[in-house]
Amino acid sequence: MIRVLCLAAALVLALAAPAAAHTVTAGADLRIAQTIAGAEVTVVVKGTTRVPGPLRIGVIAYQPVSGPPIGLEVRSVEDGRTVTGTARAAANPQYTQLRVERTGPHELKLSAGNETAVIPFRVLVERDSAGEFLIYGGLFVAAVLLVGGLLTGATARPGRAMALAAGAAAGVTVAAMVIVFDSQVPAPPPDGAAPAPTTSTAEGRPYVQARMETVPAQPEAGEEFTLRVDLADGSTGRPVDDLTAHHEALAHVVVTSEDGRYFRHVHPLRTAPGHLEVRLSAGRPGRYLAHAELERENSGGQLVAADFTVGGTARASAEAGTGTESGRTGAPAKQAGTTVTPRLHPAVPVAGRPTTIELDTPGGVRAWLGMTGHLLIRSQDGGFFGHVHEMGAPGSRVRFTFGFPEPGRYLAWVQYATADRIVTVPFTVNVTAPEAR
Repeated sequence: MIRVLCLAAALVLALAAPAAAHTVTAGADLRIAQTIAGAEVTVVVKGTTRVPGPLRIGVIAYQPVSGPPIGLEVRSVEDGRTVTGTARAAANPQYTQLRVERTGPHELKLSAGNETAVIPFRVLVERDSAGEFLIYGGLFVAAVLLVGGLLTGATARPGRAMALAAGAAAGVTVAAMVIVFDSQVPAPPPDGAAPAPTTSTAEGRPYVQARMETVPAQPEAGEEFTLRVDLADGSTGRPVDDLTAHHEALAHVVVTSEDGRYFRHVHPLRTAPGHLEVRLSAGRPGRYLAHAELERENSGGQLVAADFTVGGTARASAEAGTGTESGRTGAPAKQAGTTVTPRLHPAVPVAGRPTTIELDTPGGVRAWLGMTGHLLIRSQDGGFFGHVHEMGAPGSRVRFTFGFPEPGRYLAWVQYATADRIVTVPFTVNVTAPEAR
């Protein structure tokens, strides 16, 4: 009987069912990239195991951040209860501990400089399944009965000992059967999860209707302006507020000048339901292109494009961080004091065929937006935009595979993060047509 109990315990550990890939899981960290107060940061909300209980929040910086700490405010959407604190953005942040009283929908308000972002999230706590209760309950009962049977047998009462042993065997049998069949049953949703989708939403939501505009309508060179992204549901006209975090951001926005000398990869702030915005500045007048990548829950990835014009006269650039405004003449870029040039295989890419792009990187590269490196590509006229990733672990290089859709000239940027900066390496690619057959 002791061997049977040990076998059942081993089955509990070996056959415990993992959560399904597309269900909400409790205990996971939420990571959301934000471009706030001129800095690129990632806000981390650590998963919690009990409520009421602690909620830990940290802010990871990808460049030196000065000024006062970032203000934090966590509010329960259901009862309005609010707790506040501060967090210092750093490469290795110290996590601020706040207390939450209930599961369910919450909002995290970030305040830095004169900017504010409101990030919706859910406090989730895993529930014990009925199967786990039966498994551990059966094993506990079996253990008690087994001990009772041994003690009864020692007092020369074999009939009662046999009955207790039979009960212990039944308990083990129940536990073993539940172990086998419980692995086939989906885990219950965590406490605080969103209601199950209706039939219409389960079949997929439509793409959002998005509008991008600048405030003011025509920014001036050298002056700060706001790029706004407004999202609406085409069937209802209501603001869309169900964006899902993909690659650690609610939206990725890439802004480039028509000639490619200006480049920004930023992550706008959610200021209200259906409204995202980010503050920028450009040193030279001209036409600029904006591409926004986003994804709605129960929908697919979506790319939104727009353009705007910057007026005035050229001014000296004072921009830094995740952007670049360097000449794009095909000359190799400077990377931490070292000249680097991406390597292409084949050296002259062919449209419709995969091309490998490699770039040597210094030591100390760390993941940013969940990836080791990013490759962003735009056609010369801005009609095409692509974004792929280095999927491997940080090392001495980043490596991408990309298929250019058509012949022509493309503008490209490789990005990766080090201990104190996000490095951007611009280059150009001339793609040829495949040979006629």
